[in-house]
Amino acid sequence: MSGRSAPDIVAGRRPVKSRPGVLGRLVKRPLALLGLFVIVVVVVSAGLAPWLTAYGPDEQLFDGLTLQGAPLPPNGQFWLGTDLLGRDLLTRILYGARTSLVIGVVANGVALLIGTLIGVIAGYYRGWIGSLLMRFTDLMMAFPALLLAICLAAIFEPSLWIVAMVIAMVNWVQTARVIYTQTSSLTEREFIDAERTLGASNARILLRHILPHLLPTIIVWGTLGISTTVLLEATLSYLGVGVQPPTPSWGNIIFENQTYFQAAPWLVFFPGAAILALALAFNLVGDALRDILDPTQRGRS
Repeated sequence: MSGRSAPDIVAGRRPVKSRPGVLGRLVKRPLALLGLFVIVVVVVSAGLAPWLTAYGPDEQLFDGLTLQGAPLPPNGQFWLGTDLLGRDLLTRILYGARTSLVIGVVANGVALLIGTLIGVIAGYYRGWIGSLLMRFTDLMMAFPALLLAICLAAIFEPSLWIVAMVIAMVNWVQTARVIYTQTSSLTEREFIDAERTLGASNARILLRHILPHLLPTIIVWGTLGISTTVLLEATLSYLGVGVQPPTPSWGNIIFENQTYFQAAPWLVFFPGAAILALALAFNLVGDALRDILDPTQRGRS
């Protein structure tokens, strides 16, 4: 006997197969799976950094330089070589991953919160409130993000948390614009009019009907936004207005060792490759999530 039920046999219907969940569809995409693998490797490596390396991130090793005082190339003892102060480069990259992940998650989370709040309020209430909030958003978008971040970082004393807040202050505008557009469209739908007719409060409509429809967009923008945050943090640290030494950051690792670019190219190549790999991984996962969660994108890939 097959697994078909009696009603299906009588009606001549084929049994409906359950559709795999988001994670199931995500792992079926090779590029998205590659991105997930890179993200997991970076997160695990950053979390287990004290156990994966025998050196401290700021430990200047006695045998970490040549007799001429130059950095050591990759070898059996130092897998990625040493930097200009004789510190193990692999150790500093592992601890630098912590900086990038913390700033990426915190800054992007705050930016998502601000952008979603402003976008939902402006799109739902509209009128003078929506116009005021959107004109403020347009004003913030008129400033180059990097220039604005440099100005804010120069005003406040750079630290890990200050850098995260600075990046959040310049990254919320894109989210606000997208959420505003979708909220405005949802507000005019018939089921929202029906809720208003039944006497539902604005809070109930926003929490029970608007936000659940916005959740896929928020997830996608949250994933894609981490790659932008990682790149911006590395740029600020490279320019000297981000995370300050001795706290390791992929950006300030490149800045500290850029004078040895020709003599010791591994000092720039390895942290640069780490930045590229992590940003690309989040982009790949974000693109896949957009195709899966957005009904208008299904079937196009």
